[in-house]
Amino acid sequence: MTTINNQKKKQEDDVTALLRGAIEHRATWMGLTYLAAKEAGCDAEKITRAAIRKTGNIHGANIKKAMENGESLVDFRHAFLTTHVINIFEMDIKELETENFKIEFNYCPLVSAWQKLGMDNETIDLLCDMAMDGDRGIAEVIGATFELGDTIAKGCATCKLHFSK
Repeated sequence: MTTINNQKKKQEDDVTALLRGAIEHRATWMGLTYLAAKEAGCDAEKITRAAIRKTGNIHGANIKKAMENGESLVDFRHAFLTTHVINIFEMDIKELETENFKIEFNYCPLVSAWQKLGMDNETIDLLCDMAMDGDRGIAEVIGATFELGDTIAKGCATCKLHFSK
């Protein structure tokens, strides 16, 4: 059984703690809604993925409007990631070019919420991948491809995201 190591590595300020709490709250809703739909006999994964992808499309449209150059992933990065978001997920930007943007998350409040609910690692991994449909939806709208590499939910040290044009 894979061990998920999702520990905060940086000192948390009040704003980061508040925002992480809000994201955990969102993740709690997502996880419990998924489980309730599954228990009701619905295709919970299909429903959850569709809703999250649609949310990503909505966010992607807003991000695209905020970009000065819709073809530049440098502009995307600035429209997509605020300082607060970077702090919440303890992100490291690994590569930032016009056509490539690679980031790593060192902490995930969504995983934290699912662990607090006592969900098993397999479910956490699935929920994580479904949550990433939001990022897939964003990429779709801005005309980029999205590749998800390692994830904290799989027991890796970081989550690796790659947007490319």
